[in-house]
Order: sequence, then structure tokens, then C-alpha cells
Amino acid sequence: MLNKSLILAAFLIGTLQAFSQKIHHFQEALLINSGSRYGREAVYADLLAWKLYNNSLGKPVAGAVFDITEKGDTLRWQAIKADSANRFLTRQWRVIARGNTFGNPNRVDRGTGYIYLTYSSAKAQPAILNIKGNSGVYFNGIPHMGDPYNSGYMHIPVNLKKGLNELFVRGTNISADLIFPGKAVSLAADDLTLPSIIKGNDNSNLEAAIVVINTSSKTLSSLQLKTSMGGKEIKSMLPPVPPMTTRKVKFRFDASGITEKGWNDCSVSLFEKQKLIDTSTIKIECVEPGDKYSVTFTSNIDGSLQYYAVTPQLPAANDSGNALFLSVHGAGVEALGQARAYQSKDWGTLVAATNRRPRGFNWEDWGRLDALEVLALAKKNFKPDPQHIYLTGHSMGGHGTWFLGATYPDKWAAIAPCAGYPTLKGYGSADGLIPDSSNSPAEQMLLRSSNQSDVIKLATNYKSLGVYIMHGDADRVVPVTYARQMRKVLADFHSDYNYYEYPGGEHWIGSESVDWPYIFDYFKWHKIAVDTAVNTIDFSTANPGISASYRWASILQQQFPLRYSRIQLKRSNSAKTITGTTENTELIQFGLENFGKGATVNIMLDSQLIKYTTSSANDTVILKKENNSWAFAGFPTAQEKNPIRNGTFKDAFNFNMIFVYGTTGNKQENEWSYNKAIYDAETWYYRGNGAVEIIADKDFDPTRYKDRGVILFGNASTNSAWNKLLLNSPIQVKRNQIQAGDKTWTGDDLSAYFVWPLENSSFASVGVVTGTGLKGMNAANANQYFAGASGFPDFMIYSLDMLKNGPSEIKLAGFFDNNWKITKSNIAEGK
Repeated sequence: MLNKSLILAAFLIGTLQAFSQKIHHFQEALLINSGSRYGREAVYADLLAWKLYNNSLGKPVAGAVFDITEKGDTLRWQAIKADSANRFLTRQWRVIARGNTFGNPNRVDRGTGYIYLTYSSAKAQPAILNIKGNSGVYFNGIPHMGDPYNSGYMHIPVNLKKGLNELFVRGTNISADLIFPGKAVSLAADDLTLPSIIKGNDNSNLEAAIVVINTSSKTLSSLQLKTSMGGKEIKSMLPPVPPMTTRKVKFRFDASGITEKGWNDCSVSLFEKQKLIDTSTIKIECVEPGDKYSVTFTSNIDGSLQYYAVTPQLPAANDSGNALFLSVHGAGVEALGQARAYQSKDWGTLVAATNRRPRGFNWEDWGRLDALEVLALAKKNFKPDPQHIYLTGHSMGGHGTWFLGATYPDKWAAIAPCAGYPTLKGYGSADGLIPDSSNSPAEQMLLRSSNQSDVIKLATNYKSLGVYIMHGDADRVVPVTYARQMRKVLADFHSDYNYYEYPGGEHWIGSESVDWPYIFDYFKWHKIAVDTAVNTIDFSTANPGISASYRWASILQQQFPLRYSRIQLKRSNSAKTITGTTENTELIQFGLENFGKGATVNIMLDSQLIKYTTSSANDTVILKKENNSWAFAGFPTAQEKNPIRNGTFKDAFNFNMIFVYGTTGNKQENEWSYNKAIYDAETWYYRGNGAVEIIADKDFDPTRYKDRGVILFGNASTNSAWNKLLLNSPIQVKRNQIQAGDKTWTGDDLSAYFVWPLENSSFASVGVVTGTGLKGMNAANANQYFAGASGFPDFMIYSLDMLKNGPSEIKLAGFFDNNWKITKSNIAEGK
């Protein structure tokens, strides 16, 4: 992920032999204006996919009719050719295909089309597909991840069959190549995750990551990577790489022999059972202690290697007690590039997290978790004064600053969003907007799953923070109207914010876009108050699983999942009282440390008086609301929803997750399950710089994989791990039938996503991607659950026809209650 020009050069050198320079550039294609629509929600439209899954997609031929729209327009395939740079460049369409408004006739659609490519192979053989500019591709009917940001490093192993091979590429401005490798297994060095070598540090056991490409028909389970650098060698055992896949793997290197600043060669050799398979040479930078640098770490999300960048304090601090600045970058920006935009400060250290990728997850979902992981590591490594922690960011990072500031208001003394947009409902970025409304009750339920992203609804959480807003008044990328919007929001209640419009400033005005000196002057004036001094709380959350606590109060459970919850409280230490009101709160916890042992505390909550006598100096009290009355309660058990495990479906993609595909169905069902697991792993790698272990159901052992998130592909008839994981779930899926509570649907075209607590774990979950037959399974192929802030509830059941008709084909969507049961108050039913 570092220094793209050097990495690309290393890749071309290191893989020249592996690829043997045999490349097929696609030159001719057919184009269709199909109006496919994917985005930040579970509902999607794709007429071509619907026809493909129904076996009703005719042979694409120039001039042939693809479809006739509801308005009577005839859509025809048209021939196109690549330019001299092998690019298919077409005008961008904006069409409204059937179902695309998704229950809201006022919604603007951003649909796109498909490019049809073919390749005639003289024999069955493996190849590596490299397409840039697309959001997805069907290769001989099998879905694969695209490369929408033209990164270039998506090397997808595919099996060519003898004769005609067909590609339906989603996207209208692409380039596409087939690479015929000279080796079955090779290293790709164009997407590295690297640390810096810091002179004077212990550099004997550093970690990096590289991609292994496996175009063979077997799982590689005995791989080793040997590195040699500055005369020092070290070996690393690698995890399995399934057949016809890629996997980014961690390895160690010993840089203790490097003593001079600059770029240094590291030789990387891949072995299988002591047999040399491939070699590559990569460049790793050695820097001075005062330079900006990168640090790698193993993420708790998936066990993959990630990194953050540091702008060190200068002069270096001799002791702890200085400030820490967390900077969150904009779309397409590397963390190291972000850190280099700042001059070192003499009163604190700046760290830049990655969001998992330069675009990643818009600092939401796993980008949010990445920021929290880096914040925790930075606190541990740099030991700042806990009252002097600050947050800032630019563009997409400006949104990240608004979002992380509203979500975790007690973590920061002050925040400074620069050229940022507040919410993805107003500025959608590459994956589109989060819709703000719908006429469909089912889709309204889905959109609730994105409530945590609407920071305007959480704006009162900024009350305790200093807020510095900076925006160029000539910004055409993120218009200044977003800054003015937030200035107006804050003006209604906030007493400590600063607003500056840079005259004539565009989106990027040089390093001052982030390293604006007045921001850091403003930060100096602010510190985080200690909990004992905070006697007034006004805190809102949409999901306790994301953000449950502020200071000495926590929302442990909601009455209605993912609607907004709010607590407004006042504490008097002298009078020994807590008074306040709650909204959409079922279980609440108060810390009573300020009152001491043996104190009688009068709690007036929603006009009800509760008396409690503390049993220790560190006592807490938990209250539960039932029938509009508060009563004493205990912390929720692992069998109940709680801040550690609260749903939604996306929550299962955590805790070093594994993908489990089914092998007990028929040939087509088993192939779908494996291919879907590979497709999701490709997408996770591309969007999240991640790596996932993929195993067959027959190899799943709950004791071996204890406390790890599980993503199960298939149903009770096709995946033997179902009964080990989902026997007690109120949602049961088998061939031709879905049952959810007291409701049953039949047919082979039904799909579902849902989450369920992992048995014998207090925090991990099972995520299920399922269908009742091949049609239903294929309808579950779309994985926009990896799009940042996309809305997926606890469960959703729908038919294949949703791809054509929209949310009217949703059968059931909603949330489990706090006991993981299906109740009428938390669901929306379709037809």
C-alpha cells in the first residue's frame, strides 16, 4: 500500500517470469444500457443479472434487443472498440430501469450498464483476469470483484474452458486483460503492506504482507516465505491459499542489518514443502527517527496485517503527557501520505489510520474499527496525556471526523473537520447516497440500519467538544454548503465552535488543507474533562453495538433497535441525585463512583424515583424499563443483545472471521457456495486490505474455531455446518423453503441474509448468506454489505424478482428483539 511507483516497478520485475509476458488485451466488446443499480443499501437492481439467473438472457449480438423499458424504450446491444491504450471509454448513462426508484419516485437513480467480452480458448486452462474501472464481473456466470478505483492490483484467477468464454463486466469505462501465467503459483508485489525501518530501533522482527496468486487446482497448505535483507534471513509459515484464489499473507523480515537511510532491497522467496516456487524483490524504506514513518500491526478484525503512519513529535518528548492527534485521510489518500502533509509539532504526536484502504469504508463500519484500533495502539505506544486527544481529517476524512466525533464524543478534546461532508445521505461518494426516505415499509426498515451514519441526528453529542470547521469557499469537490450546513446546526446549541472559510480555497490548497496552524492553536485551548467533573450528559446513539456509553452512563439495550436513543442527565454529588429523561432506552447503566460507599442515591428517571444504596466506592446500577416503569436489573447475559453483540448482519464480519462454504448440496449448489465465498473474500481484500480463511463445512469444528466470527454460505440442506451453528435460530432455510418465526415461504428463488449469536461465545456472531435454491442463492450474490455505511438489518428475506421490481419483493426485514426473538414491533412484512 506504500510508494506506488516503486511497488509497481518491483511487481513488473518480480512477476515478469511468472506471467511470461503473454497477455490478451480485449479490443472488441458489446455494450448495454441496462441500468443496474448497486449502492449503500441491501436493495439492488440488476436486470441483466436477473435474466442471467433466470436463464432468459439471450445471446448478446450487436443490434439485438436486450429489453424494452416500461416507457417503451428499446435497449439494444451496441458494438464498441477499445482505444489505443486498450480502454473502453463510453459516455456515462443515467437511466431509470424498472424498479430502480425503490419505492420512492423522487429518488435520483445512478444506474450503469454492462460490457460483454468474449475469449475463445483452444483448451481448458487457468488464467489471471485483470480488469480496471469495473464494479464487478461475471466470468462464465461466476461473480468476481471488480476494480472500481482503477487500482490495478485485482489479479483474479479464472478457469478458461475450451471454446467460448463469456464475460459480463459491470461498468462502462474499463480496460480488460487476460494474463497467462508461466507458473501456477506466484507472488504479486504491487499491493504490499510495509512498515518503515527506523534507524536505532529494534528492526529484527518486522512484519509486512504480500499477495500469493494460486492458479492451481489444489489448496496450498505448506507454504513458507523466506526473506533476506542486509545479510539477515528469516522464515515465515503462511496460511492456506485455496485453489484459484489470491490471498494477502503476512511475513516477517529482519532489517537489523540496515543502518543507512534510504530504500533497501528485500528478497522474498516462496516455498512449498521446501521447493522454491517464486521469488520477488521488494523495496523497503529506512528512515531517521524524526521522519514520518509507517508501523504495521495485526488487526483484531480479521487477523490481517494493517498499518498506520506517524508524524513524530519534534523535538522528541522525554516523557509521557503530550498530545495525540488522530488524522483520518480523504478518499484515495494513503495514511503515509496523510502523515507527510503535516509538520511535526513540539507538543504532540500525529498518527494517521488507513480506513483499511485509501477509500475503504468512508471511516464507518470496519473503517471505524480501524480508527479505534489505531487510537488504542497510539495511546499505548506514545502514552499521551489522556486529556489531550484530538481528531481531524480532510474530505472523506472530514466526514470521518464528523462521524467519529459524534459517535465517540468522550474520546476527544476537540475535532476539526476540513472540507468534509457530514453524512452519506447528503454526499454519497463512490458508492452513492444512503437514501433518506422510502415509500416502502420494508425498505424503511432496511434504512434504519444506517441511522448511525446520520451525524446530523447525533449532533448534540458535539456539545462537550471543541469544533473547528475549515472549508474552502471555492471547493467544487465537497461544496462549502456542507460546512455552512453544520455551522447552522451547531449554532442552535453549541457554545464552543470556530468556523473558517478559506477565501478562494479549492478542495486541496496544499498542506494547509490539513495542517492549518489555527486548528492546532485551537486544539491547545481544549482538554477532555475528567469524568468526576462532568455532571451533565446529553448523549444519543442509534446502535449500542457501535456506541453505547458516554462518561458514567451507558445505554445497554434499546426498546426499538436502531432507532435513535437519547439520554439527558444531571448529577449532583452533594445532593446525591441523578435526574433525567430517556428516549428509546430499555436498559441503562450508571457509574456511581462519585458518591462513595454506603451512599443513598436518588435517581429520578422519566419522572420516576428510584432509591439505591451503593455497596462499594466503584458501584454501578442497572435499570430496566418494562411497561413504562424502571426497575433494578443486571447486565444482559451473553444470550441477550448487549453492547458487545447487538447485531446487525454486518456485525458478523469481525473477530477473525472464517468463511464456511457448503458441500452437501448438488453440484450447482456446492459450486455456488464455494464461488460466493471466493467472491466475498475478493471483495473483502479489495475494499478492506483483508484476508479471510475459507474452509469447507466438513472441516468446520466449533471448538477449533471458538470465538471466531463465522460467515456461512448455503442452507440446512447444502451446508453441514448449519446444525452446528443455527439449530436454535428462529430463521431456518432449506431447499425450497424459508421459515421465520411463524411465517413460511416456499420456492427455489428466495434469498436471505441474517445474523445469529455464535453459541458458546459471548461476542462473536454467525452471518448467513443463503437461498432456497440456485435462483435464490444467485440473488444473494450482491455483497454491498461491504460498502461503507450500507444498511443491513438483522435479517432480510426476499425473492429473485427484487432485482427487477425493487423492495416490493422483500418478504420480511427487521431486527431481533433483545432476546434474539422475532417480534411484530421490529419487522416489516412484504407481500
